[in-house]
Amino acid sequence: MKHVWNLIKAAFKSILKNRMRSLLTSLGIIIGVSAVIVMVSIGEGSQARIENEINALGTNLLIIFPGSSSAGGVRMGAGSFNRFTFSDVEKIKNEATLIENVSSVVRSGGQVIGGTGNWNTQVYGVEPDYFIIRNWQIEYGEFFTLRDVAANKKVALLGKTIAGELFPDQDPTGQTIRIRNIPFTVIGVLKAKGQSGMGQDQDDVILAPSTTVLYRLKGRQWVDMINASTVSTERMDEAVAETRLILRESHRLDAGDDDDFTIRSQAEITEAVTATSRTMTLLLGSIAAVSLIVGGIGIMNIMLVSVTERTREIGIRLSVGARASDILTQFLTEAVVLSLSGGIIGILLSAGVVAILNRFTEYAAIIQPDIIVISFLFSGAVGIFFGFYPARKAAALNPIDALRYE
Repeated sequence: MKHVWNLIKAAFKSILKNRMRSLLTSLGIIIGVSAVIVMVSIGEGSQARIENEINALGTNLLIIFPGSSSAGGVRMGAGSFNRFTFSDVEKIKNEATLIENVSSVVRSGGQVIGGTGNWNTQVYGVEPDYFIIRNWQIEYGEFFTLRDVAANKKVALLGKTIAGELFPDQDPTGQTIRIRNIPFTVIGVLKAKGQSGMGQDQDDVILAPSTTVLYRLKGRQWVDMINASTVSTERMDEAVAETRLILRESHRLDAGDDDDFTIRSQAEITEAVTATSRTMTLLLGSIAAVSLIVGGIGIMNIMLVSVTERTREIGIRLSVGARASDILTQFLTEAVVLSLSGGIIGILLSAGVVAILNRFTEYAAIIQPDIIVISFLFSGAVGIFFGFYPARKAAALNPIDALRYE
């Protein structure tokens, strides 16, 4: 242990003789380690943010989309063939044992007039279960009920953005708005949800009874989609299979017929998005890791210069009894100390950069302990790999030739 400590002290002594050169030599490692940690931390933060936003969409969420249609051999894409009705929603409610909440969703939109001005927004026709499925909370007023849905009541809940645009700094409950010239009574304001991962304002929306939106605003018979929540996350796959059988029966599909709908679970959505995020994180980290290789090459170059400069010193040490292995160990230790020192500075620098990003930008970077350990060990490995050749060259010097070197 004492021998190792002496080697480290000797390495630091040699490195500190040329402080500026040593700092510039370590710069590649410093930049490489800090870049890797920052890039991976940004990726981890983005992934965590996406997962939180997906979880905020609802609990154990299932989204059921209409199927696709074909025209002249050309498939028109998901949602182009719609056969969803309120009967499908009722059938799921009555027959599904693994579905806890279910709601139809009818999408419309247009100019909304009321209060101090007007605003163009999305109008979603939903049922009371939708508030549970999508975790909506009320700030003013109250939610509408199944009785309001059955009676096609012209009542509306305003998102925070709409409420602020039409009724700034006041509770609009009881006020009247006009959606495409149809009067609706405001019965409440929803709590703010903020922007989604795609930058969409989730509060720029109006929720109204699905029957009212379908028959009074759209004038159609088809429901745009169905949202549901399962009894538990563990039984989500079973719930998907059960819902699929119910809808196939409702649409009278034969055994050989393709589904005319698509069911996406929250788990599938999360996995798809996080897989993309992980790929981007890996790509960014790999690009940043190139800096470590460049830094290692810099260490090798400087160590080769050091061997040339210290040729006489090496010759003297060999002539007084030092073994070739001692010389190799000394120079290899210097390379590793130089690399690890750069790694430590890089870690500290990355912590500062992440703190600045989290404080002054919208990035939510998260430094994981494992990436710090990996970066530190990798910087040490770079020192060993690129320091071995110069150390071996120093150890292979002939003592007589080294003493004659000017």
